[in-house]
Amino acid sequence: MTRTVLVTGSGRGLGSYIVKALSEKGFNVIINYNNSKEESEKLKKEIGSQAIAIQADITDREAVEQLVKKGTEHFGQIDVVVNNALVNFKFDPTTQKAFKDLTYKDYEQQLDGTLKAAFNVSQSVIPQFLERKDGAIISIGTNLYQNPVVPYHEYTTAKAALIGFTRNVAAELGQHGIRANVVSGGLLKTTDASAVTTPEVFDLIAQSTPLRKVTTPQDVANMVVYLCSEAADGITGQNITVDGGLTMN
Repeated sequence: MTRTVLVTGSGRGLGSYIVKALSEKGFNVIINYNNSKEESEKLKKEIGSQAIAIQADITDREAVEQLVKKGTEHFGQIDVVVNNALVNFKFDPTTQKAFKDLTYKDYEQQLDGTLKAAFNVSQSVIPQFLERKDGAIISIGTNLYQNPVVPYHEYTTAKAALIGFTRNVAAELGQHGIRANVVSGGLLKTTDASAVTTPEVFDLIAQSTPLRKVTTPQDVANMVVYLCSEAADGITGQNITVDGGLTMN
């Protein structure tokens, strides 16, 4: 049976790479977007009958419930969710606030966009996962959690919380055949969020990695595809880093 994957924030950026990679491997994909309707509809048309695009603000639980309902009705079931959406953040060290200038609202915005969103989406699909005793939750993290070379305080803190969330879900729900993992990429070359990053910064990162390369969105998408597949049915509770070896666990 063809697996169906819901990818949040997938109309553009890393999410679009993920849904393309999944569709190429035969998965059905639910493209979720909030404001990127034009990009999402174009992506849906490009993929064809394997895709559906649904608008939903994933920080709104009621909207998420409708998203899951529509996706389930269209494809019959949802087998995997990928918590990918990034809410209002740009990787720009020149505009990043110093710690003394941050407010807790800065943290709340990222915690809502990362942790609350993952909670909403994951909990909304759990009933059908439990019923089938099968399912997977994959969340997108960051290697800044291990190596904060640029102190993106609020972003990195939210992603660190996501790892704790994932491991607790994995520990509780593994007995029901449900897996949960995090894929943490390095700075990606290039997505909307990293568009302001200079070539010099990318060159510096490349020279710092054993593979002498900057992580691409496709690199991360490939790992997500693997974790969505039956080949990864024995993997749970892990934070898998895809950054060319810049950080090593």
